[in-house]
Amino acid sequence: MKHCVSFERSAHRLLALVFAILCIASPALSQKSAKKSGPKDVQAPAAQTDKEQEALQHALAEAGTSPVDFIRALEGHLANFPESPRRAELERALAKAALEADDDRRILLYGERVLAVESDDFKLLERVARALLSAEDKPKAERALKYAQRYERLLKDMKKPSERISESVWREQLERGIGRAYSLQARAQGTLGHTAEALTLANKSFETYPNAESAREVARWLSRTGKDDEAVRWFAYAFTIPDPRQDDKTRAADRARLGELYRKLHEGSEKGLGDVVLDAYDKTVAIMTERQMGLSRLDPNARVTNPMEFTLTGLAGDKLALSTLKGKVVIMDFWATWCGPCRVQQPLYEQVRERFKNRPEVVFLSINTDESRESVAPFIEENKWDKRVYFEDGLGAALQISSIPTAVLINKRGEIHSRMNGFIPERFVEMLSERIEQALAE
Repeated sequence: MKHCVSFERSAHRLLALVFAILCIASPALSQKSAKKSGPKDVQAPAAQTDKEQEALQHALAEAGTSPVDFIRALEGHLANFPESPRRAELERALAKAALEADDDRRILLYGERVLAVESDDFKLLERVARALLSAEDKPKAERALKYAQRYERLLKDMKKPSERISESVWREQLERGIGRAYSLQARAQGTLGHTAEALTLANKSFETYPNAESAREVARWLSRTGKDDEAVRWFAYAFTIPDPRQDDKTRAADRARLGELYRKLHEGSEKGLGDVVLDAYDKTVAIMTERQMGLSRLDPNARVTNPMEFTLTGLAGDKLALSTLKGKVVIMDFWATWCGPCRVQQPLYEQVRERFKNRPEVVFLSINTDESRESVAPFIEENKWDKRVYFEDGLGAALQISSIPTAVLINKRGEIHSRMNGFIPERFVEMLSERIEQALAE
């Protein structure tokens, strides 16, 4: 079976963590760290380095697959080798493992050490700031404010990393991050006693990316400034906005705080609170609908989950709405210019296309997955491939394409009939032809 794996899509975060930590134990990386650590570390006896490497590999081998076990293994290793020339790499790995384990104490312990050297780690900046703000401590709030401000600056300077990321997805990710940065700064400023600044930043957070967290932050500082009547409305927003990042416990806390403030203002009664909640629901639905419409204007695939509702962009900029192909059997061929097996498969794929060229109810779509689109047209021209090519525009993620080439067969009802990950060269033409005939016969 021939195929190329796309690691950025298929690698699970935990497996990526395991891979990263195991790489630390490799001789090549060990030498690289020694070079970076200075002359004293480079001169460490080879026997001592080999002994540490062997101990690290042994500890990781026994750690299992849990981040907690990896943390225990790495901390034990550093206790045994306190002068390790790999300390920086190991502490970086410990910070990542702490993120996976949601361990605030270690996120602070190792995260701040990493950020002192690597100031552009987005996730660490956000999580370290959040961990520092878990208690109302002014010295910690001052540190958190600096991290949150750095997080904001990095996000605002960031460019879209790939053409494969649609404009709407990129805009949403960016605005969500900036909104979080404002929210963290609001909490820090409020903890430092700057409630007016906190309220301004909380409102900026909601305006940038309206969600339950930002609404809650506005409510918090309205209440702290004695504006409980307005705070009730914002807690109602927090309670009614759908937010997959919020668990039931957080929603229950919003409801409790909402009820507490309302009763305080209405002589211990919750009469009329239902109307407040319904009004908040109507307003937040309107806000979220308007936002969604804005994203849809940027990208017709914004929030689309059904693969057959996607719109793909052609090589010449033309658009194809997959919904127009319902009632046909559709074969989607996912490939990339850098994929060697894709080049081997292409003439075989063309043989299948030739077999069904007189069957209008069968549609073949060549779907490119390259990070950069600039190289695709020259590649097509040079290799004399069919120019009827479309870019995946997020469809690959919706179909969970983790390796290429992959062929996905959609039946006449718009459902996935079959999926072929990779291919067997000597059997591909017959296998794909048979599956198309099966789909046609349904």
